[in-house]
Amino acid sequence: MKNKFTILLLGAIATLFFLESCKKDDEVTCISCSSEITMTFTLCREANGNASVNGEDTGTPYDVYYQGLVEEEVTCQ
Repeated sequence: MKNKFTILLLGAIATLFFLESCKKDDEVTCISCSSEITMTFTLCREANGNASVNGEDTGTPYDVYYQGLVEEEVTCQ
């Protein structure tokens, strides 16, 4: 009986860690960007993995969008 309880407890703990790690993926993270020819704007990585600019989803994966900004010499921080 004690072994079953230990296995059940370890399973519950593993499940909690898994759910917590998934929760972090759902967080929206944002940075400010600007260049000589643009006003400052907010670039965010949305929970779906897309980039959004000033709150509007671009429909483009964040990493692809960000790399395009770097190539255009846009500064983000």
